[in-house]
Amino acid sequence: MTVIVLLVATLAFRLLGRFRSWRVSAAHGLAVMLVMTASAHFVPAGVTFMPNHADMVAMVPPFVPFPALVVYLTGVLELAGAVGLVLPRTRRAAGICLALLFVAMLPANVHAAMAGVTLAGEAATPLWQRVPEQILYIGVALWAASARFNSSSVQTIDHGRAAV
Repeated sequence: MTVIVLLVATLAFRLLGRFRSWRVSAAHGLAVMLVMTASAHFVPAGVTFMPNHADMVAMVPPFVPFPALVVYLTGVLELAGAVGLVLPRTRRAAGICLALLFVAMLPANVHAAMAGVTLAGEAATPLWQRVPEQILYIGVALWAASARFNSSSVQTIDHGRAAV
């Protein structure tokens, strides 16, 4: 699901003419995906139609202390990364930091797959699928980090103002 959100959002930004650069469109697409995934970190345990905080805590490997706090922290970092990706001045730092965050979160995804953790009642993504997805997210974050603010990533709109 997250890959679909990333791809659809990126394509929508690019094809609707919002940005003239695939990299900037991908940065914004990744930001949309991160807002979606970060939301699960804060959803109360009673919510069952999507992964919730309890599901996220179950993903944390046993060697990580304070798993509930770590889940909140990673949710905040994902949201901060999303904001950083859409701001031209912070896009590079955000992309690099998010790539590192995705690497740091891989053990949770491995643990979830190996331990049979369920997310919203569904089995966690199998490793054969999750590891390539994680590599994709790392690659997109680093690619987006290389997008610089310039005239090719700006489209002029009404009244002579520019939107990035």
